[in-house]
Amino acid sequence: MSRIGKLPVHIPAGVTVTVKDNVVTVKGPKGELSQTVNPVVSVSVDGNLCHVTRSNDEKQSRAMHGLYRALIHNMVVGVSEGYRKVLELVGVGYRVSNQGQVIEFSLGYSHPIYLGLPNEIKVETKSERNQNPLVILESCDKQLLGQVCAKIRSFRKPEPYKGKGIKFQDEVLRRKAGKSAAK
Repeated sequence: MSRIGKLPVHIPAGVTVTVKDNVVTVKGPKGELSQTVNPVVSVSVDGNLCHVTRSNDEKQSRAMHGLYRALIHNMVVGVSEGYRKVLELVGVGYRVSNQGQVIEFSLGYSHPIYLGLPNEIKVETKSERNQNPLVILESCDKQLLGQVCAKIRSFRKPEPYKGKGIKFQDEVLRRKAGKSAAK
């Protein structure tokens, strides 16, 4: 039995989970998400618990068992609490601003970078004096939020010598010593 897959998903108040034709739909105060489930896995809802079971014990089925339980759990947490990521721009002259769903980055290149965001993601930018600019992203879809954060981070990855670049706010970077003076 999969350690993750055998755990039931607790459904909080205000969240409804429905299963129809291998499609799991989760509705809550923050939004609505749906996920197609592989036929080797079956999902059942009883009361405030959601159980995921598999039909056989093959390796592929065991992998799907834990995967779909985790995806359903992420959807339940997303529509009830939501997910939030904070990106920090470290570097002299790095700036960020947003106009609705379009973010403008100034990252030391010869041109600004514009990124249009999907409507499911709420964005906020903060630029305070003597502090690094922040990009705050919120969404109910953990997968989409992570993908957008990875795209933003790819514009200027943090480098290991000075730590300049776009990083997550709570991320700890491994720093290198750099050149040492020869005697």
